[in-house]
Amino acid sequence: MQKLHNNLLDQKDTLIMPQIHREPHRTRRSGWIRAAVLGANDGTISVASLVVGVAAAGAPQGSILLTGVAGLVAGAMSMAAGEYVSVQSQADTQDADIKTEKHGLETEPERELAELTSIYVSRGLDQPLARLVAERLMSSDALGAHARDELGITENLRARPIQAALASAISFVAGALIPIIAALLAPSGLVAEVSSATALVALIILGGTAAYAGGSSIAKGAIRVAFWGALAMGLTAGVGRLFGAVA
Repeated sequence: MQKLHNNLLDQKDTLIMPQIHREPHRTRRSGWIRAAVLGANDGTISVASLVVGVAAAGAPQGSILLTGVAGLVAGAMSMAAGEYVSVQSQADTQDADIKTEKHGLETEPERELAELTSIYVSRGLDQPLARLVAERLMSSDALGAHARDELGITENLRARPIQAALASAISFVAGALIPIIAALLAPSGLVAEVSSATALVALIILGGTAAYAGGSSIAKGAIRVAFWGALAMGLTAGVGRLFGAVA
């Protein structure tokens, strides 16, 4: 009898509080994956191209490694600086928009309420329900409601310039280490060949991983990245051979 009673209570709880099924969405992780893959791709392609170009010019292995390390440091700093400036500009814009909304809420709360209500009406709610929702949300967190539903700014989408700069620099370094290590371990006469082959394999893996995480074709993602990497290394190898022959 007690067991039956417990089962009935469990069924009642299930009816009253149904379990929420949360679907996994790839868009939640696409942003940081894109940034990480972009930085690693840049590091691999740019430094591998430098290594292959200098090797094709006939430079000794020590000079090749020095060029690769210099490219790693310069590229990582460039990525970090560029990402910081870009994301800081975005953060400044977000802060200015939020400041404008805060001022509007302090001086014209009814106007801001009507504005939020119209947003919910445009999303499918009828006028009375839209106004009720707007009033409830504004009573608890007016600025947050306007930032989220009017400006599209949430905590997950807030611009973080320092975090973005560090992530870009670290991912660039991770990608750039691949051709440098390959050049370090390769026989002195095969630095260009070993570095380019290693870089292509790394680019194929990076492109495929990014495509898999984003839900797109792994083969297409890998081929795209490998094609542009091969093109970059081929062009720099040609330039290296040309200037090496001239010298």
